[in-house]
Amino acid sequence: MSDEESTGIYDAGDIYDAIYDGRGKDYRAESEAVTRHIRDRHPGAASLLDVGCGTGGHLRHFAEDFTHVEGVDLTEGMLAVARRALPHIPVHYGDMRSFERGRRYDAVVSLFCAIGNLLGQDELDSAIAEFERHLEPGGVVVVEPWWFPENFTPDHVGSSLTTGDGRTIARVSHSVRESDSASRMDIHYLVAEPGKGVRHFSDTHVNSLYSYEQFGRAFSRAGLSMEHVAGDYPGNGLFIGVKPRVAPAGERT
Repeated sequence: MSDEESTGIYDAGDIYDAIYDGRGKDYRAESEAVTRHIRDRHPGAASLLDVGCGTGGHLRHFAEDFTHVEGVDLTEGMLAVARRALPHIPVHYGDMRSFERGRRYDAVVSLFCAIGNLLGQDELDSAIAEFERHLEPGGVVVVEPWWFPENFTPDHVGSSLTTGDGRTIARVSHSVRESDSASRMDIHYLVAEPGKGVRHFSDTHVNSLYSYEQFGRAFSRAGLSMEHVAGDYPGNGLFIGVKPRVAPAGERT
C-alpha cells in the first residue's frame, strides 16, 4: 500500500466523479430543477455561470438548456476533468469571493454546497456580491447551502463503496461540530486498481453552518431579493435571488 496523504479529493477529479456516480447523484434532475426555478423568474434566460462547477456535472446538463454556459472553480484537479469531458464549455480558475469574467449572465448558480467552503459572514457577503455583480438586470442567483446550524448532525459516520472500470474506491467520513458556526468532516479514501495496488489519502473539510438569517443578510447587502425553496431539490433546498431590472436612483445595475 502506498500512502499519499498530500493528495486531496479535489486534486483527483476522476475519483471524485466515480464516487458520486456510484452513490447515484442525479446531476440531470438537479440541473433541471434549477433551470425551472431560473425560468420561472426569468423566462428568457439564455446565459449561465456555474461558480464552484467542479468537474462539470451540472454544466453538462445546463448546456442543453442555455445558449451559453461557463464554469468557475478554485481547484485545478476538478477543472482538468471538466475540460477533458466538456471541451466545448469554457471553465476558468477563480475564487468565488473575488473573480472576474468580464461579462454578465442571466443566471449565476453555485451548487453542491460549494458555498459552505467559505468561512464567516464577510466571505459569504463577498461571494453573493460577486454573483450579483456578474448578473444582468433581472438575472437570477441560485445557491445550494450546506447544513444549517439547527439540522447538522454531529458525530455522523458516512461510507460508500464504488466499483467500476476495474477500480474500487472506499470512502469513510466522520463529521463533528467544529464550532457553533462550522462543521468539520474528516474523510479517508482507499483506491484499489490493477497494476497500481492500493493507495490511501485523506481530506479534512471545514464548512460554515450558515443560517437562514446570514444568507438573508448577504443577499440583501448585494441588492438581491431572496427566497428559500425546498421540495424539488435534494438536501437543504435552494436559496434564490433576483436582481432588480431597474436599480434605485444612484445605485448600480
